[in-house]
Amino acid sequence: MVGDAVLDELDLNLVAALQEAPRAPINALAEALGSSPSTVGRRLQRLHGDRLLRVIGQLDWRLFSDTHPRHVWITTEAGQLQNVAHRVAELPEAQYVAMTTGRADVYCTVHPSRRDAVKDLLTRRIPGLAGVVATQSDLVLRPFGRADAWRVRQLDDEQRAVLAPHRIEQPEAPAAQGFSEHERRAARLLHADARLTSSELARDLGVSQSTAHRLIAGLLERQVVRPRVEVEPALLGFHLEVVLSLTTEPGSTDEVGRALGSHPSARYVSMVAGNATVIHQGVFRDEERLADFLSGDLAQLPGIRSVEVSVVLDVLRRYWIGRDRNRLGAARLPADG
Repeated sequence: MVGDAVLDELDLNLVAALQEAPRAPINALAEALGSSPSTVGRRLQRLHGDRLLRVIGQLDWRLFSDTHPRHVWITTEAGQLQNVAHRVAELPEAQYVAMTTGRADVYCTVHPSRRDAVKDLLTRRIPGLAGVVATQSDLVLRPFGRADAWRVRQLDDEQRAVLAPHRIEQPEAPAAQGFSEHERRAARLLHADARLTSSELARDLGVSQSTAHRLIAGLLERQVVRPRVEVEPALLGFHLEVVLSLTTEPGSTDEVGRALGSHPSARYVSMVAGNATVIHQGVFRDEERLADFLSGDLAQLPGIRSVEVSVVLDVLRRYWIGRDRNRLGAARLPADG
């Protein structure tokens, strides 16, 4: 139990199955979980209706922006932490917003839709918020690990084999291509519901079902849309979230970033330009697991000069979706660039 939300064993298995194959049909999910399609369908509907789970589409940022995200660290006046965090969460560019202890009071990831809007956001709009004392930002250069790859280790090999035909393979991302208006509209609809069927998309876009099928297949194949399960980690037993700012030796950044990106704790890992060279957003079941990570896994990686740990107190937005404790709010994607 977390707050007033409770997930039982079937719920946890369903989350794990959807992480393996987010667009798998109910029959396949039921077979993998050893349950009936009607039971699994009701569970998925309940989790969605209670705003505990949503299967969303993680979008290629080139779809809506011609620039890269920034990690922003904000120091606030005494007593103004919560007010500042909520104001930052109202910014349309704010992808992730959390109250933290450590490097700063508020940590956020922002993604302007246009390159020429970056300076105004970082030098005027965020620093000008009431209660802000200072800000510092790191430019994201390259991702090493994304949230769509994070898994809760719940299923056995036999269950995963049942879901294998429905798994969406994720090879290296193809080179950037232009997007048609139908592709942009379809991607935004799939962001809200990545289990959208071709018939539902056809109705929403006013196109034929065959056209809608090609749109979905093309967006998934090009990784413009990467389906993933959106659920608060605390509901799955991961009660501790941290952000690590690492500085690395020249030439070791890629090796460190790839190692951290494949670590079970990794929610989002990126190479950055700023005070740090790698940012690692990770989740852990408890303090003991974090201690093991810092003194064991991390300590064994060569090329790390320093590590600064910021502990997340509360998450207000995650991937443009607001949070009310562990319940999901509305999604507000930024406008196209």
